[in-house]
Amino acid sequence: MGVDFDIAALFDALDAQRRNRALSWQGVARELWEQSATLNALRNDHPISASTLTGMVKRRDTTCQHALFMLRWLGRTPESFMPGSTADATRTALPSVGPDQRLRWDLPKLYEALDSQRRRRSFTWQQLAREVRCTPSQISGLKRVRFAIGMRLAMRIVTWLKRPACDFVYAAYW
Repeated sequence: MGVDFDIAALFDALDAQRRNRALSWQGVARELWEQSATLNALRNDHPISASTLTGMVKRRDTTCQHALFMLRWLGRTPESFMPGSTADATRTALPSVGPDQRLRWDLPKLYEALDSQRRRRSFTWQQLAREVRCTPSQISGLKRVRFAIGMRLAMRIVTWLKRPACDFVYAAYW
Protein backbone atom coordinates (compact mmCIF):
# COMPACT_ATOMS: atom_id res chain seq x y z
CA MET A 1 0.00 0.00 0.00
CA GLY A 2 2.63 2.52 -1.04
CA VAL A 3 0.48 4.94 -3.07
CA ASP A 4 -0.43 8.27 -1.49
CA PHE A 5 -2.93 10.98 -2.28
CA ASP A 6 -0.98 13.28 -4.61
CA ILE A 7 -0.95 16.70 -2.94
CA ALA A 8 1.24 18.17 -5.70
CA ALA A 9 -1.28 17.06 -8.34
CA LEU A 10 -4.11 18.64 -6.32
CA PHE A 11 -2.14 21.87 -6.13
CA ASP A 12 -1.39 21.73 -9.86
CA ALA A 13 -5.10 21.24 -10.64
CA LEU A 14 -6.00 24.19 -8.42
CA ASP A 15 -3.31 26.32 -10.02
CA ALA A 16 -4.44 25.42 -13.54
CA GLN A 17 -8.05 26.30 -12.67
CA ARG A 18 -6.83 29.50 -10.99
CA ARG A 19 -4.92 30.53 -14.11
CA ASN A 20 -7.83 29.59 -16.41
CA ARG A 21 -10.11 31.84 -14.41
CA ALA A 22 -7.50 34.61 -14.00
CA LEU A 23 -7.72 34.48 -10.21
CA SER A 24 -5.19 35.28 -7.51
CA TRP A 25 -4.72 32.74 -4.75
CA GLN A 26 -6.84 35.04 -2.56
CA GLY A 27 -9.50 34.85 -5.27
CA VAL A 28 -9.38 31.05 -5.23
CA ALA A 29 -9.68 31.02 -1.43
CA ARG A 30 -12.66 33.38 -1.67
CA GLU A 31 -14.36 31.20 -4.29
CA LEU A 32 -13.76 28.04 -2.26
CA TRP A 33 -15.34 29.70 0.73
CA GLU A 34 -18.25 31.16 -1.22
CA GLN A 35 -19.32 27.70 -2.36
CA SER A 36 -21.11 27.53 1.01
CA ALA A 37 -22.07 31.21 1.28
CA THR A 38 -25.45 30.64 2.96
CA LEU A 39 -24.01 28.27 5.54
CA ASN A 40 -21.00 30.53 6.14
CA ALA A 41 -23.27 33.49 6.91
CA LEU A 42 -25.09 31.41 9.52
CA ARG A 43 -21.96 29.95 11.11
CA ASN A 44 -19.75 33.05 11.06
CA ASP A 45 -16.63 30.84 10.62
CA HIS A 46 -13.25 32.05 9.52
CA PRO A 47 -12.63 31.49 5.79
CA ILE A 48 -9.92 29.46 4.12
CA SER A 49 -6.76 31.48 3.63
CA ALA A 50 -4.68 31.67 0.49
CA SER A 51 -1.69 30.38 2.49
CA THR A 52 -3.62 27.17 3.22
CA LEU A 53 -3.66 26.61 -0.53
CA THR A 54 -0.19 27.83 -1.48
CA GLY A 55 1.53 26.09 1.44
CA MET A 56 0.19 22.60 0.94
CA VAL A 57 2.94 21.49 -1.44
CA LYS A 58 5.63 22.57 1.03
CA ARG A 59 3.75 20.87 3.89
CA ARG A 60 3.15 17.85 1.60
CA ASP A 61 -0.42 17.62 2.94
CA THR A 62 -3.61 19.48 3.68
CA THR A 63 -6.39 18.63 6.08
CA CYS A 64 -9.01 16.22 4.85
CA GLN A 65 -11.68 18.90 5.46
CA HIS A 66 -9.84 21.59 3.46
CA ALA A 67 -9.30 19.10 0.63
CA LEU A 68 -13.07 18.74 0.30
CA PHE A 69 -13.45 22.47 -0.43
CA MET A 70 -10.82 22.13 -3.15
CA LEU A 71 -12.25 18.94 -4.63
CA ARG A 72 -15.71 20.47 -4.72
CA TRP A 73 -14.41 23.54 -6.55
CA LEU A 74 -12.56 21.35 -9.05
CA GLY A 75 -15.46 18.92 -9.48
CA ARG A 76 -13.09 16.00 -8.78
CA THR A 77 -13.05 12.95 -6.55
CA PRO A 78 -10.31 12.21 -4.02
CA GLU A 79 -9.53 9.03 -5.96
CA SER A 80 -8.70 11.09 -9.04
CA PHE A 81 -5.60 12.23 -7.14
CA MET A 82 -4.45 8.72 -6.30
CA PRO A 83 -1.73 7.69 -8.78
CA GLY A 84 -2.73 4.59 -10.68
CA SER A 85 -6.33 4.65 -9.46
CA THR A 86 -8.85 3.07 -11.79
CA ALA A 87 -11.80 4.01 -9.59
CA ASP A 88 -15.05 4.71 -11.40
CA ALA A 89 -15.82 8.43 -10.99
CA THR A 90 -19.55 7.75 -10.74
CA ARG A 91 -19.02 5.28 -7.90
CA THR A 92 -16.63 7.60 -6.07
CA ALA A 93 -18.46 10.92 -6.67
CA LEU A 94 -18.76 13.16 -3.65
CA PRO A 95 -22.25 14.23 -2.55
CA SER A 96 -23.77 17.22 -4.33
CA VAL A 97 -24.16 20.18 -2.02
CA GLY A 98 -25.66 23.63 -2.28
CA PRO A 99 -24.64 26.97 -0.77
CA ASP A 100 -26.31 25.99 2.52
CA GLN A 101 -24.01 22.98 2.98
CA ARG A 102 -20.39 21.90 3.16
CA LEU A 103 -18.80 18.58 2.45
CA ARG A 104 -17.37 17.04 5.62
CA TRP A 105 -15.48 13.88 6.44
CA ASP A 106 -17.37 11.72 8.93
CA LEU A 107 -14.32 10.90 11.03
CA PRO A 108 -16.21 8.88 13.69
CA LYS A 109 -17.61 6.69 10.88
CA LEU A 110 -14.12 6.35 9.39
CA TYR A 111 -12.76 5.33 12.80
CA GLU A 112 -15.53 2.75 13.32
CA ALA A 113 -14.92 1.16 9.91
CA LEU A 114 -11.18 1.12 10.54
CA ASP A 115 -11.47 -0.35 14.03
CA SER A 116 -13.99 -2.95 12.86
CA GLN A 117 -11.70 -4.06 10.02
CA ARG A 118 -8.70 -4.01 12.37
CA ARG A 119 -10.47 -6.34 14.81
CA ARG A 120 -11.78 -8.55 11.97
CA ARG A 121 -8.21 -9.00 10.73
CA SER A 122 -6.83 -9.40 14.29
CA PHE A 123 -4.43 -6.47 13.89
CA THR A 124 -2.98 -4.55 16.80
CA TRP A 125 -2.95 -0.75 16.56
CA GLN A 126 0.80 -1.02 15.93
CA GLN A 127 0.32 -3.45 13.04
CA LEU A 128 -2.39 -1.27 11.54
CA ALA A 129 -0.21 1.83 11.88
CA ARG A 130 2.53 0.06 9.89
CA GLU A 131 -0.02 -0.88 7.22
CA VAL A 132 -1.25 2.71 6.76
CA ARG A 133 2.18 4.24 7.35
CA CYS A 134 1.55 6.40 10.40
CA THR A 135 2.08 6.29 14.15
CA PRO A 136 -0.13 4.13 16.38
CA SER A 137 -1.33 7.27 18.17
CA GLN A 138 -2.42 8.87 14.87
CA ILE A 139 -4.52 5.86 14.06
CA SER A 140 -6.02 5.20 17.50
CA GLY A 141 -6.44 8.97 18.05
CA LEU A 142 -8.82 9.10 15.11
CA LYS A 143 -11.53 8.15 17.63
CA ARG A 144 -11.08 11.47 19.45
CA VAL A 145 -10.16 13.86 16.63
CA ARG A 146 -12.46 16.89 16.55
CA PHE A 147 -11.84 18.55 13.22
CA ALA A 148 -9.52 16.89 10.76
CA ILE A 149 -6.65 14.62 9.91
CA GLY A 150 -4.29 14.94 6.98
CA MET A 151 -5.75 14.09 3.60
CA ARG A 152 -2.91 11.69 2.83
CA LEU A 153 -3.70 9.66 5.96
CA ALA A 154 -7.45 9.78 5.31
CA MET A 155 -6.90 8.35 1.84
CA ARG A 156 -4.45 5.71 3.10
CA ILE A 157 -7.18 4.58 5.49
CA VAL A 158 -9.93 4.38 2.85
CA THR A 159 -7.51 2.59 0.53
CA TRP A 160 -6.71 0.06 3.26
CA LEU A 161 -10.45 -0.37 3.84
CA LYS A 162 -10.92 -0.89 0.07
CA ARG A 163 -13.74 1.63 0.08
CA PRO A 164 -14.25 4.95 -1.71
CA ALA A 165 -13.75 8.19 0.19
CA CYS A 166 -17.37 9.16 -0.55
CA ASP A 167 -18.49 6.45 1.90
CA PHE A 168 -17.13 8.72 4.64
CA VAL A 169 -18.12 12.16 3.31
CA TYR A 170 -21.48 13.80 3.91
CA ALA A 171 -23.29 17.08 3.22
CA ALA A 172 -23.25 19.08 6.45
CA TYR A 173 -25.83 21.72 7.34
CA TRP A 174 -24.57 22.06 10.90
